[in-house]
Amino acid sequence: MGKIAAPPTLSTSPILGLFFGLFLAAFASDAVAQKETSTTISVSCGSVGIEFQVCESGVRAWEAKTGHRVQLVSTPNDSNERLALYQQLLAATSGDIDVFQIDVVWPGILSNHLIDLRDVVDQKVLDQHFKAIVTNDVVDDRLVAIPWFTDAGLFYYRKDLLEKHGRKLPETWQEMTETARFIQKAERDAGNDRMWGYVFQGRAYEGLTVNAVEWLDSFNAGTIVDLDGKITVNNPRAADALTLAASWINDITPQGVLNYSEEECRGVFQSGNAVFMRNWPYAWPLMNAKDSPVKDKVGVAPLPKGGEDGKPTSTLGGWQLAVSKYSKNPEVAKDLVRYLTSIEEQKRRAVVGGFNPTIDALYKDEDVLKANPFFGELYETFVNAVARPARATGVRYNQVSAEFWNAVHATLAGDGDAKTNLASLEKTLERVSRGGRW
Repeated sequence: MGKIAAPPTLSTSPILGLFFGLFLAAFASDAVAQKETSTTISVSCGSVGIEFQVCESGVRAWEAKTGHRVQLVSTPNDSNERLALYQQLLAATSGDIDVFQIDVVWPGILSNHLIDLRDVVDQKVLDQHFKAIVTNDVVDDRLVAIPWFTDAGLFYYRKDLLEKHGRKLPETWQEMTETARFIQKAERDAGNDRMWGYVFQGRAYEGLTVNAVEWLDSFNAGTIVDLDGKITVNNPRAADALTLAASWINDITPQGVLNYSEEECRGVFQSGNAVFMRNWPYAWPLMNAKDSPVKDKVGVAPLPKGGEDGKPTSTLGGWQLAVSKYSKNPEVAKDLVRYLTSIEEQKRRAVVGGFNPTIDALYKDEDVLKANPFFGELYETFVNAVARPARATGVRYNQVSAEFWNAVHATLAGDGDAKTNLASLEKTLERVSRGGRW
């Protein structure tokens, strides 16, 4: 509660003054009691799109319910920078953040600094979540995180432009390339010289690994390292996938995409200057906001496949909540995690923010489907998303990913061709893995 201003007649009314004095004394006593029972903890929240606001509203609801207080820590949008921040804090055994929002590929990297959360929810509740994600969060038989929301890459398209130009939704990356080029030219000829065919996350960071894994797997070219730890990235299909992606730069994709993350892509697409976009589900409600230039003009579909013998593939994304081993109030922190990952809170987040639940039943919920119609249509995309090789590479995953995204980025930028860069990458990963012994 804030300060209570004294009524203007207080000095001229002894009775009112006595009453007000007694009220203040009672208020002060209550405040002291609350202070003695209230605990302040901190939680890290991402800030992509409206993510921070949606996190904050959930946290404030928990505060009102429990009487505890939470400090929200805004973390970098760039996942590489966020991981580096976490590692710095945890290496210093800092208790500055009690609850960490961690990427789906980080449990193996951070597990030694996180507490076991098996006592946070009972097994029946845990069984409501997607099994693959729960399995992902178990390291050495310890549940080091609880699923909060999941993600899979989606193909956003301007349905009005496809209709206008008499084009069908492309099913392969090759068809996408041709359709994007056709509509881009037609729109530029009509006066929009800022129109581009396709935008994606092309910066040298984890987001590029995500995009490139989708390209590779859609061409049946594997996912860098297989489940047995074997390095598989250097193969002809992978080279074909990256060669095609490199051909987009300065043709249907701006050179600037080499510095794009999620929000830069969304900015170009939502301003009406791109035909196609790869992004996460969070972009959907923003595309359809009242002030969005593309409101009611956007469709969502699975990402294209890599040719007629390929397959549509989305990389598994998503975030979990974990409690630091160095938290001074672990029980309170665990209660916050329990609340934020609950079915009720996951439903609210899906409705107001387009965040994919990790609880299967919510994909049949009427309110969730009304807010996000494609949740039902693309259900198989979400549950069958391909994982990055984090489990196979363990604590070395971040190094593996960095080597991969740098090789892909070089190829996109024209610094060496796909075949040469993948051969070099294979040699580097052999050294990183100590000859295949991850």
